[in-house]
Amino acid sequence: MKAADGTNARGPGRCRQPAFTLIEIMMAMVIFSLVVTAIYATWTLIIKSAKVGLEASAQLQRERIAMRTIEESLGCARSFAADLQHYGFWAENGDGVMLSFVARLPDSFLRSGRFGDFDVRRVTFSLENGPDSERQLVMRQSPILMDADKDENEKEHPLVLARGVNKMAFEFWDSRQNQWVNEWLQTNQLPKMIKVTLGFTVKKPNQSYGATESRQEISRIVALPSVMVPANYQRPNQPPGVGGQPPGVGGPNPVNPSDPKSR
Repeated sequence: MKAADGTNARGPGRCRQPAFTLIEIMMAMVIFSLVVTAIYATWTLIIKSAKVGLEASAQLQRERIAMRTIEESLGCARSFAADLQHYGFWAENGDGVMLSFVARLPDSFLRSGRFGDFDVRRVTFSLENGPDSERQLVMRQSPILMDADKDENEKEHPLVLARGVNKMAFEFWDSRQNQWVNEWLQTNQLPKMIKVTLGFTVKKPNQSYGATESRQEISRIVALPSVMVPANYQRPNQPPGVGGQPPGVGGPNPVNPSDPKSR
């Protein structure tokens, strides 16, 4: 069959339809793969960054709560010379680090709802081994003059303030030496100031080595607003007052609160 100009319509001179070659298709697939890979890498980086940010925020929150709890409880410390067997102030550094004292705690303090109206409680902070041999800061409470609570004072349900705590240390201000000391042997007295140091192990992601650990320490100086109440304030030696007055007011040995010599 011949065309009008005399050429063969099916011969080599026919018109060809435009199309993609195999090389062009392969190049398009490579570019598409690169775009998808870049999108996936960006999305993965965003997820990892968000996870790291949440973990760092949670770690900082735990550190803040742990230190804040110790500060708040120390600010409520109480001690009475007439009842030293119940109001002793005990602190130890080293392997068996712990801090134990009696405080009148507010209703907003952690786990206060478990004790009802018993706001005067012994508070104990200690470092113990947790899951996977991870050291953790544990707080226990028990009302004074009562049997120890099984959940609080044994190892069933203690309150874990923070995990990954590799250090807890205390320093006490000695007024006689006018310097910080590492031991507080005067268990029948409250120190004027105490320096609390907590060390935390923080895990940070690393693209080459998986995960790395870093250590950071937080220190706070807490001034105790209370002092030990002398025994004569609880058990006055003066006879009952005259004319219906309470002991120590009037009578043969009156007590004048404004006169330091009479205290």
